[in-house]
Amino acid sequence: MVHVNIFDTTLRDGEQSPGVNLNQLEKVEIARQLERFGVDIMEAGFPASSQGDFEAVRAIARTIKNSSVTGLARAVKSDIDIAWDALKDAAEPRLHVFLATSPIHMKYKLMKTPEEVVETAVNMVAYARQRFPHVEWSAEDASRSDLDFLVQIITKVIDAGATVINLPDTVGYTTPEEYGRMFRYIRENVPNIDKAALSCHCHDDLGMAVANSLAAIENGVTQVEGTVNGIGERAGNAALEEIAVALNIRHDKYPFTTNLVLKEIKRTSDLVSRFTGMKVPGNKAVVGKNAFAHESGIHQDGVLKNSATYEIITPELVGVASNDLVLGKHSGRHAFKDKAEQMGFELSQEKLNEAFQAFKQLTDRKKEVTDEDLFTILIDIQTAAIDVKKYELVAFQVQYGSANLPTSTVALTTPDGERVETACIGSGSVEAVFNTLEALVKEEIHLTDFNLNSVGKGRDALAEVHVKMTVNGAVVSGRASAQDVLEASAKAFLNAVNRVFFNQLTAIKEPAAL
Repeated sequence: MVHVNIFDTTLRDGEQSPGVNLNQLEKVEIARQLERFGVDIMEAGFPASSQGDFEAVRAIARTIKNSSVTGLARAVKSDIDIAWDALKDAAEPRLHVFLATSPIHMKYKLMKTPEEVVETAVNMVAYARQRFPHVEWSAEDASRSDLDFLVQIITKVIDAGATVINLPDTVGYTTPEEYGRMFRYIRENVPNIDKAALSCHCHDDLGMAVANSLAAIENGVTQVEGTVNGIGERAGNAALEEIAVALNIRHDKYPFTTNLVLKEIKRTSDLVSRFTGMKVPGNKAVVGKNAFAHESGIHQDGVLKNSATYEIITPELVGVASNDLVLGKHSGRHAFKDKAEQMGFELSQEKLNEAFQAFKQLTDRKKEVTDEDLFTILIDIQTAAIDVKKYELVAFQVQYGSANLPTSTVALTTPDGERVETACIGSGSVEAVFNTLEALVKEEIHLTDFNLNSVGKGRDALAEVHVKMTVNGAVVSGRASAQDVLEASAKAFLNAVNRVFFNQLTAIKEPAAL
């Protein structure tokens, strides 16, 4: 069977989803999970876009050993130089350089002639190969490009040293039949195509990203690009978990193999969802909460008699446990550490102690502690910045009644170590808390979004809050969890504010999309 490499761009294209803002600790944690998931290549970011992205790509390159780490670069020498500085310590560094090839992009965005585009692409690929052993060249907006022009430029960039040719459906415009035909044409007409691998990269604007990716695989592509949960620019990218499961379940139709560890799908999906704040819809294929739920009486009857009547995918295949009760109030530190390691977390002794104390506090208030609860505690502790000056919640109190204005009193410690407190009113309890926090925090703040979810089921479920805001003009997101909704809200607000101190955000030169 033909092997297909999986190129994950969750940390680059996925992070370009509106409102998503990951810090370095979160990116490294996602990268570790992608390595466990078995991706062959992970695109860690766009190093030249900001200092924060450069540092995150460099940290990932130094951490990951079993996947090849790549970074994106425009067809510009400075981008390639910066990418090399970020990636040179990787176990297998590679570069992903792109340039638009469609008539509309060349004329209106690049303002270059086709001849100038060919010259630039060839020169930059050759320049990149002086340092990188692997160079992927992408023809941005390939699906709307002239096929004969693609043949011409691909032939020349392969001669210049490109080892992978990526033909993306940048705007999600094409259909499976058209996309497959494009790859067939390239394979049949590019004389040196045997010297490079073909890759596909599909967006989901018309809801066909996964179908287009599968069509590309059927037509000779040996690398498929996508993101976890299908996140990304506009309507997102091809969802890697859907492609992986489709190849597995329909191996009669798709005789292809990958290195993906399917039982890691659910955990990978949950991690990305929690860090990005992009909740997975209940009806999402493979990882949605309704993917294995059966409400119809006829369906329930069939599943009870034989699960194959209505379940083509077993929950266990993608890592959904039927019983995830794990630890209780009498569990000790050793059992807790073992469970954390089983779940893939590598905690320092300091963070392990902090996580264990948080777990013990939860068992005092919650009868059943599940995998989901433990997962939430561990990711909160693992990605908490140490030794960073920040605002910390000391205490809060809310007075609320149907005949009274909600009033919140909050005490904080500031990044300078000063204790401050005040009280404010609001039209609701959450607004009262936020108004009080805003009065205490020195930064200029504008809240743009608030999202509340429960972790697990039952009246004692943890509350998880995601917020998006601008802090001193920088767009940031924050998240926190607690059993109390108001406590989770206050901590999420401060988490967003504190990211400004940790991230040291710089302006992005130019957003990149393929």
